Amino acid sequence: MKHILIPTDFSNNSWNALEYAACFFEKKQCIFYVLHVNNLSNSDITGNSFMTLNAQKKYSTRDKLNETIDRIGTCNPNPKHKFISLEEYGNFIDITKKTIEEKKIDLIVMGTKGISGLKASIMGSNTGNVITKIACNVLVIPDAIIAKKPSKIAFPTDFNLFYTYPILNSITEILEISNAKLEVIHMSQSRPNFSNTQVINKAYLHDYLKEICSETHSFEHILGKNTREVIVTYITENKIEMLTMVAKNLNLFQQLFFNNSLEHLSYHSTVPLLVMHE
Repeated sequence: MKHILIPTDFSNNSWNALEYAACFFEKKQCIFYVLHVNNLSNSDITGNSFMTLNAQKKYSTRDKLNETIDRIGTCNPNPKHKFISLEEYGNFIDITKKTIEEKKIDLIVMGTKGISGLKASIMGSNTGNVITKIACNVLVIPDAIIAKKPSKIAFPTDFNLFYTYPILNSITEILEISNAKLEVIHMSQSRPNFSNTQVINKAYLHDYLKEICSETHSFEHILGKNTREVIVTYITENKIEMLTMVAKNLNLFQQLFFNNSLEHLSYHSTVPLLVMHE
């Protein structure tokens, strides 16, 4: 049984994330927790007193949550899936961390607002903060994505990290669910000159993938001066339908996402991103 958290602000992109998750895990027993976090300023709690919450505001949020649960149940009827609504007040990251612990969450699925929302999302809003501050796998779904399982998944890596069991298990699960081909991508400005650590890590990953999906994975090396431009081009030309990365790989992660130049992030408007934590 998978426990999946779907934060929602009742926008189209958060609905799209919920629909994508329900489609992706259609054959898995899942409990989906649909969470809306209100600011404390939206409540009538003042000082140290515990006053009754404003009935109209509370009803409005609860009504929207109920409508979301009813809608997903109607659009995606699946006896394997159970949807539970959660309403909380407070700091979004703090509430999310608490919910992950209490509900034993395996994966967070979040929507983004496409190009216009990417800079804020990656550089400090809820999605970016969840990716960088919470040790839980996160699947980020752009608003333009059609709910379907990917057929090709790209895994950019510099082979500097040892692939621990949680990471390998996450890769295995995503491949088993999607039946997708995995393309492991290494990028450099010139022909690679791997360190001993990189050689060992690459060989370990190669042996693992050869055992679990010998016919459906490949290792690719791409030359290019700009890491983001290289990966954008590769994703477009090779019809990649999901990108997955290790959050701990901070150097590569920063090269791909932490930049003020918006056009370099444009591929994310059409490709889901799975961020894996140990």
